[in-house]
Amino acid sequence: MIIKKIFEKNFDEEVHADFLKFGRGDYRERYIIDGKIQKDKFVVKTGPEFANFLVRKCLEKVNGKIKISGVMVSTFDIKKDIKFEISKQKQFMGVKQVGIDSEVLATDIIDLMNKYPRVFFALSFSTPDFELKIKAKAPKSAKPSTKTPDGGKKADFCSLKTTDRDILGELFFDLQNFQNFKEIKIRHTLKIQDIIYPKGEKDPIQVREKSKRKGILVRSIDIDGNKQVKEASFEA
Repeated sequence: MIIKKIFEKNFDEEVHADFLKFGRGDYRERYIIDGKIQKDKFVVKTGPEFANFLVRKCLEKVNGKIKISGVMVSTFDIKKDIKFEISKQKQFMGVKQVGIDSEVLATDIIDLMNKYPRVFFALSFSTPDFELKIKAKAPKSAKPSTKTPDGGKKADFCSLKTTDRDILGELFFDLQNFQNFKEIKIRHTLKIQDIIYPKGEKDPIQVREKSKRKGILVRSIDIDGNKQVKEASFEA
């Protein structure tokens, strides 16, 4: 999970790829998470940044086939590696969407995620242990914040209802006894202070792909009205 890796100073390719879309500036209310307990289940709602993480973590717990609906969004063609029926296809401004609405092997989706880590997997499915719903569309492009946020941005792109505590343990990696909360709200501000370009590289595509973002991630946590703020620097 991207946020956890940053605080652990693990600036791997996943973190690098996720940050490529950001330019210099402050990006407020990103990677947002809202959590609460509903009867005997945890209910977690997030922004689009957690879509791939949630899809992967849930599918890793599935054996065999599962009914899946949604879209896979990319700027390149992935159809040649798809082993299941495609329900629809569309393209606009260079962005391709491949739809799915059928029973597929969980491992077929995971294989695609492994081969194409930069594809956006907006998929919904459920088992007796969880129900995952993700809006079947591409997320909005990243733009710096120009106004001071009022804390009103909703975490409504992804919704997970589950009894599985492992997934929650990664989302709330730095919170002790998170299972005892009534309500949690987490917001992040991504401060990109500089872009470090690869030395000696002249190919503009490679310059973009290899450039690193340097800055600070601010993690603001509200647990039942008790607030705390944490920061982590990064170069990824």
